[in-house]
Amino acid sequence: MRLRNLIHTLPLMACVLTPMLSTVAAQGAGPFAVIDKWKIGGEGGWDYLAADSGNHRLYVTHGTKVEVIDSVTGKVINTITGLKGTHGVALDASGKFGYISDGGANAVVVFDRSTFAKVASITAGTNPDGILFEPVTKTVWAFNGRSEDATVIDAATQKVVTTIKLSGKPEFPQADGKGTVFVNIETKNSIARLDAKTLKQTAEWPLKGCESPSGMAMDQEHRRLYSVCDGKVMAATDANSGKVLKLIPIGDGPDAAGYDAKNQQVFSSNGDGTLTVVNTKNDAFNVEQTVETQKSGRTMAFDQATGRIYIVVAEMGPRPAATPENPRPRPPVVPGSFSVLVVGKK
Repeated sequence: MRLRNLIHTLPLMACVLTPMLSTVAAQGAGPFAVIDKWKIGGEGGWDYLAADSGNHRLYVTHGTKVEVIDSVTGKVINTITGLKGTHGVALDASGKFGYISDGGANAVVVFDRSTFAKVASITAGTNPDGILFEPVTKTVWAFNGRSEDATVIDAATQKVVTTIKLSGKPEFPQADGKGTVFVNIETKNSIARLDAKTLKQTAEWPLKGCESPSGMAMDQEHRRLYSVCDGKVMAATDANSGKVLKLIPIGDGPDAAGYDAKNQQVFSSNGDGTLTVVNTKNDAFNVEQTVETQKSGRTMAFDQATGRIYIVVAEMGPRPAATPENPRPRPPVVPGSFSVLVVGKK
């Protein structure tokens, strides 16, 4: 039976449902909406993307390449090719170099940000995934999913400094700008804290109620970490004590998060076709809006300069049948449908 018929025929139930419906409507309405869609095309899957606010560029990992997009026009201005399986991009503080985690090659590929030419390939662990530039020590950290460790690279020499063993499979990392690096440990439902100066792990905190944490965002000023998890939750964690402050409801299938320091909002991009917007002022941690995006839109980047969120999407074909070798097959990407959604304020 349709909901409106229930309301007409059951007045008492209508009284109960009205506040619920108002809440849903409030979450759907709001200042954020999809304001543009940039069709990139091509074939293959994708992973993380990175926004270079100062230069109005967006770096998007796309199969065996990284596409460099002008974030004003939405046009592809360059493509970094010759890679084997890209996951993430980190940008140094000087504006000179970028670093690609090429999981298929077990390497970190260095490129010149002015010419986009590849200048070095540095051997990492097995399947480097999440990657960041740590500004205090000027090091690059590649987190290797299959070897369950972190490769630390000196940005001045482009040489590996050390490899730090972790307790499980690392996912996305964040740096606090003061010499500490945090990373979600997906298989342990935890956050590892690492000292970039001593190159040692200093703590590991359980994320109670958070299964398979993947994407992470950080509020450096208020020392808050936000990990997106399976089960439609985001864990807000105190970055000093490791205490989980709240589990926040989000959409299904998230893989990335972003933080807006100016407006104190955290975002979760969800594969179910939604973007969750959370107010974090005074540790409110309340959902302000749920924005309709597109199914498959699980990774994102936030542009602090414009306040816009970029979400990668594509149309997906039917999921293949499971096999003993691949019990959880992913549906294929429809060729030519690869796109970037631009979410901004109306």
